Amino acid sequence: MASVKIFAGKGTNTLAEKIAQFYGNPLGKCSSQKFSDGELHVSFNESVRGNDLFLIQSTSPPSDNIVELLLMIDTAKRASAKSVTLVVPYYGYARQDRKDKPRVAIAAKLMANVLSAAGATRIVTMDLHAGQIQGFFDIPVDHLDASAIFIPHIKNLKLDNLIFASPDVGGSARARSYAKFFEAEMVICDKHRKRANEIASMQVIGDVNGADVIIVDDLIDTAGTICKAAGILKDKGAKSVRAICTHGILSGKAYENIEASALEEVLITDSIPPKGSSNKIKVLTVADLFAKAIRKIHDHESISSLFIQ
Repeated sequence: MASVKIFAGKGTNTLAEKIAQFYGNPLGKCSSQKFSDGELHVSFNESVRGNDLFLIQSTSPPSDNIVELLLMIDTAKRASAKSVTLVVPYYGYARQDRKDKPRVAIAAKLMANVLSAAGATRIVTMDLHAGQIQGFFDIPVDHLDASAIFIPHIKNLKLDNLIFASPDVGGSARARSYAKFFEAEMVICDKHRKRANEIASMQVIGDVNGADVIIVDDLIDTAGTICKAAGILKDKGAKSVRAICTHGILSGKAYENIEASALEEVLITDSIPPKGSSNKIKVLTVADLFAKAIRKIHDHESISSLFIQ
C-alpha cells in the first residue's frame, strides 16, 4: 500500500500540524512564495512519487488560498503522486450555491469544477453550507459532521430546558438533527435580508419562554444574524442563549457584535484560523476528527463511525 504524506497550505498550517500530530506523521515539506506582483509559487521539497497525498487547506479568505490549493494539486500530479485527496475543513464560496436572482454565478459549483479539473481525486470537508453541494463534485466527497465535536460539550453543560434554534428556515434540518439527538424542541428564527450581511427583519417561530436555547448554524461571518437572533430569543423569554457554529469566519465587526450581544457563549471549530479573541468564544479543534478520516480513507474503510447517530 502506498504511504501517506500530508501537506498544508499557508491558510491552515496550524490546524494541519495538529492533524498530522494526531495521525502520527510529520507534515510534508513544501514552500509557497509570492512574487512582488502577488503571483504564487508552490513547490514540494521532498519526493511524493507513488504516495497518497492529503493536501490540507481551508479556503478562507478564498482567493489566495484557493489558488495555492490548485497549485499544490497540480504540483502533486506532475510529481507523480498516486492520489491527491483534498482536506478542506471550510469550503469557501459554498454560500453561492444557487441562482437566487438573475445574472449571478453559482460559485460553489464553479469551485468544485476547478478543483476537479486541477486533478484532485477526492475531497474531505465538513458542514457544507448546503448538503447538496456534494453533488457539485464529480469526485468522491467525504462530508464530515461537526456534531461529533459539539455534542459532548453540550452534554457537559447539563442545561435544564434545552431548545435548539435555527437562525433561518434554510438551516432548520441542521438544528432538527441536534434536537432529535437530545430529544428536545426546536424553533426557527425566520429572517428577511435586504442584501448580503444585512438583515431587514426577523421573527421567532416557536415558544422559548424559560428555555436554554442553542442556536445552530454552519458558519458565523459578521455575527449579525446570530446576535440579532439571540436578542430576540431573550426578548421572548429565553433563560439563556448560546450558539454553535462550525466555521468561525468572524469578519468585519464580528467580535464586537458578539461581545455586545445577549449570547452567553459561542462555540466554533478551528476549521478557520481565529483572527481575534473574545471571552464569549470557545474554539474546539477538529484535528482528531480529520486525522481519523484520513486514516480510514487511506485504509479503504468506512467513515460512518466518525458520525454521532
